[in-house]
Amino acid sequence: MTTSADLLNSLKIDRSAPPPPSSRKGLWIGLAAAGVVVLAVVGAFALRGGKGVEVSVAEATAIGGAGAGNASVLDATGYVVARRMATVSAKVTGRVREVLIEEGQKVEEGQVLARLDPVDADAQRALSASQLAASQSQIGSVQAQLKEAEANAARLSALAAQKLVSRAQFEQAVATRDALRAQLATTRRNAQVARDGLRIADNGVDNTIVRAPFAGVVIAKSAQPGEIVSPLSAGGGFTRTGIGTIVDMDSLEVEVEVGEAFIGRVKPGMATETILNAYQDWKIPGRVIAIIPAADRGKATVKVRVGLDAKGDPRIVPDMGARVGFLEDAKPAQADAKPGVLVPAAAIAQRGDKDVAFVVNGGMATLRKLTLGRTLGEDREVLAGLAGGEQVVLDPPETLADGARVTVAPAEASNE
Repeated sequence: MTTSADLLNSLKIDRSAPPPPSSRKGLWIGLAAAGVVVLAVVGAFALRGGKGVEVSVAEATAIGGAGAGNASVLDATGYVVARRMATVSAKVTGRVREVLIEEGQKVEEGQVLARLDPVDADAQRALSASQLAASQSQIGSVQAQLKEAEANAARLSALAAQKLVSRAQFEQAVATRDALRAQLATTRRNAQVARDGLRIADNGVDNTIVRAPFAGVVIAKSAQPGEIVSPLSAGGGFTRTGIGTIVDMDSLEVEVEVGEAFIGRVKPGMATETILNAYQDWKIPGRVIAIIPAADRGKATVKVRVGLDAKGDPRIVPDMGARVGFLEDAKPAQADAKPGVLVPAAAIAQRGDKDVAFVVNGGMATLRKLTLGRTLGEDREVLAGLAGGEQVVLDPPETLADGARVTVAPAEASNE
């Protein structure tokens, strides 16, 4: 039978017993959790604090901002062209003596641009002048002979009437007079031929001087003193065919190519708004000059000529890239309506079933969901999701995520 003393003894702690074996399972779990945290921190640093993914970017261009009462029904790209441009050359083949123009120089109509060596032309002119002088001296000699023959014929006529000389002598005097008259006419015609030859020789000398056919600006200087120039390229690569190229800056216009599917929206005289690639904030008003009645079957486009109301502005030069918005009267737009933007098609990506683009700001790539509009050549119209002037990533990789750290590639690398 258990007594109270035995019960009390059973409650005592035996401090001489060895401790139970400890478990290491909890230690390994704790180390694994710490490793996960470290990897997460390192990954976050690589994404947000490291160099990031190198990407190429392009700028979104605002379109359709036509102003109150007007709306852009079509946008097209093209280039500034000159309707009046000439490569000026000499009319004759010769060696250049001096060139009096430089690129960017303004010239007036008739201004001397260059001179050729006139040695041959001067020699031909001197020969023609000598031939004219010889013909004129012959005229004087024949005129003196004719005067004497006319007097002799008149004297013999009176004597023949009085039967003092024979009829044969009188007729011989008349024949001599008539022959001298014919000789004088021939000599005068020869003198006129020599005079015409001298005038042609003068033109030959003048042809060694190259003049501007109209007022404009020199955009190219093609020849140097000592070179041979010719209106024909008979000399191959060693013969120049021109002195320089002149452009009438008042004849500048924009030539764009409009897709066949949209050409019906364009009408002659239609108001336009042109934005040059070099001056994105400058909107140049203008009008449609003409629609060229021919299509390009390879590109399925039709050329349209667009005039500019800023003629003579030095900022507009040939071959500049331009974007033209064709305008028509439209209903007043809502106060909160925003113009669309145009971005390269390469900036559009798919994430799930959504059209998206990545905007670069402060070294971070931000995902934007887009509402797309028309396709304009190699560009896409974005109706919502982007604003003009924002930088978008071109050809974004599949691994690029919202908030990822990126580095913008240099312009040279982007072009490659």
